[in-house]
Amino acid sequence: MKVIVICGATATGKSEMALDVAEQIGAEIINADSMQLYTGMDIGTAKLSVAERRGIPHHLLDVLSVKQDSTVAWYQQLARDRISEIHSRNQHVVIVGGTGLYIKAVLDDLNFPDTNPEVRARLESEAEEFGSDSLFTRLQELDPAAALAIDRANTRRIIRALEVIEITGRPFTANLPREDSSRFPDALQFGLVMEREHLGERIDLRVEKMWEQGFLAEVDALIAEGILQGSTAQRALGYSALIAMRAGQMTEAEAKEETKRSTRQYARRQETWFSRDARIQWIAPHQPRLETIMQKINS
Repeated sequence: MKVIVICGATATGKSEMALDVAEQIGAEIINADSMQLYTGMDIGTAKLSVAERRGIPHHLLDVLSVKQDSTVAWYQQLARDRISEIHSRNQHVVIVGGTGLYIKAVLDDLNFPDTNPEVRARLESEAEEFGSDSLFTRLQELDPAAALAIDRANTRRIIRALEVIEITGRPFTANLPREDSSRFPDALQFGLVMEREHLGERIDLRVEKMWEQGFLAEVDALIAEGILQGSTAQRALGYSALIAMRAGQMTEAEAKEETKRSTRQYARRQETWFSRDARIQWIAPHQPRLETIMQKINS
């Protein structure tokens, strides 16, 4: 049974391509977008509705409440268990998403140490006293590759990277799974890529559509449900800006522009992350995407 990965930056058309491939080979789809794990985070994550899924089973969508935090190790086990279950029914698997570390955790063996409460507490104290920017500057000096992949506003991930560096004495990225330790050595990875200008236009259009679809009402409902209690969900693209707007820290127009800007930045970080994996076969917009992917799957 096959494992196919459809990855790439946000707004490149991964979800639709995954549906097309799954229809062609008779597969079920596993989500690898860290924010689509959350119930109620639909518009801001471009989550496909049930009606849009073409009757294809989708897994690992809506499995957490916004009050809960996800971890890579938790996701890894859940996704691998689901792959085994799907394969036991003689069905292929298509993994789709833009959270590179989650995809890598499924395919390859993790080598992260356990957390050190003392180190973690000290770094959290430093973040409160001096701000996350000072920790991010330290991360840039100690592990530039990790700093490229991590959002400077994501204090939790910055602290975790610095914690791993301190515990192991090695860069955070040195502890990432090795490509020669793949759990699924026959997995095929396809990355969707676009020219940056075109991708930026698609991101801006997506954000405008989010507002038209009622994104603000969605965030208001999530605030009522307790998103402020979950450190992961409240920092999601777009959601964090509207939460700040509701706190009186910016206007709605500023929140929309901040969502566009941060999403474009995130897309660049995704491109940087995925570009380091030589196993990914890149599919450009001028290529017949589905035909190209199917040729490689069947070759």
